[in-house]
Amino acid sequence: MPGRLYSVSLLGLALAAVLLTGREFRSLSEKQTVVRGPGVSAVTRLSDCLPALRGTAGDTDVYFLESGKPGGTLLVLGGVHANEPAGMLSAVLLVENARLEKGRMLVIPEANASAFTHVESAEGFPVRFTMAAEDGSARWFRFGGRLTNPVHQWPDPEVYTHYPSGQLLSDFDVRNLDRAFPGRPDGNFTERIAFAITGLIRREKVDLTIDLHEARPMNPIVNCVIFHERAREIASLGSIDLESAGVKLRLEPSPQNLHGMSHRELGDHTDTTALLMETANPIQDRLHGRTSEQLILDGRDDFFLQAARRGLLYVTYEGKGLPLEERVGRHLASLAKLVQIFGELNPEREIGLGNLPDYALLKDRGISPFLRPAIR
Repeated sequence: MPGRLYSVSLLGLALAAVLLTGREFRSLSEKQTVVRGPGVSAVTRLSDCLPALRGTAGDTDVYFLESGKPGGTLLVLGGVHANEPAGMLSAVLLVENARLEKGRMLVIPEANASAFTHVESAEGFPVRFTMAAEDGSARWFRFGGRLTNPVHQWPDPEVYTHYPSGQLLSDFDVRNLDRAFPGRPDGNFTERIAFAITGLIRREKVDLTIDLHEARPMNPIVNCVIFHERAREIASLGSIDLESAGVKLRLEPSPQNLHGMSHRELGDHTDTTALLMETANPIQDRLHGRTSEQLILDGRDDFFLQAARRGLLYVTYEGKGLPLEERVGRHLASLAKLVQIFGELNPEREIGLGNLPDYALLKDRGISPFLRPAIR
């Protein structure tokens, strides 16, 4: 009898664990809210460019902001890597605040929507973070994984062969959207997402593509712009102007023989001018304490202070940390400057961006004043 009771108790605990983990697993598919701002003229789906994505975890919203005046077309990608929240959140602020004064802008806040449905295993990452909207109400956003969810694409090969270059990459990069461009319609799941984005660029005749990322503070490419050779002049002039305004942006030309990066492949396989920008995200590095929601928000950690004193970081790091508002502000300030210079060099394709949150204002007041209340 005692043995039977013990077995029943164990079974009860197992069922409770299954119910709790099952609920948590299902919650990962809950979509975060992006509020359609006054500048948004239309919202479509990525699957419009590849119907095979419709109804899958790879489909995602594409926001159109149009001025009604002639000019160029800008595409902004956020969430190519879902564990780099400043890129995604910068795209969200564009959707919720920006107004186009000339030309038009397309924004994809969750480029790899599948990657937002999981986090990297064994890292202890939070699955979401919460901020206040302008009215004080709560807004939550997903913290995801760097790669496509293995539930949606599996198994990984021993070696990933990039298409069409044939370059050999690490096995896990088969699920890395930033290594999948230009993609192919009959390829793996991640390649199909890449193919749809490439198709969107071709269909909409996108003139300028800016891909927003984050990198580890101990990574030398942090706080930089990586550019296709056709974007060299834009990146160089932008870096000079930004540095004079107190925003240092390193220049990293894209190696012509290093394939599988958005700026390289989109620049090679479409007519768009392609750039990628990185800010510093402490939670991505191995050198930190507890992986918490607070670390996402303020980037403050004692281990980084020690590393900075020893010259191990590629960014300035002080007691205030690397807060999310500073990283988002850096992205938006850099994006605005690069778009401005693109227009100066190509007057017939000028893109007039208005009502962007200012870098200094974001640093001073935070992100909340620019987040609209969630509407479902």
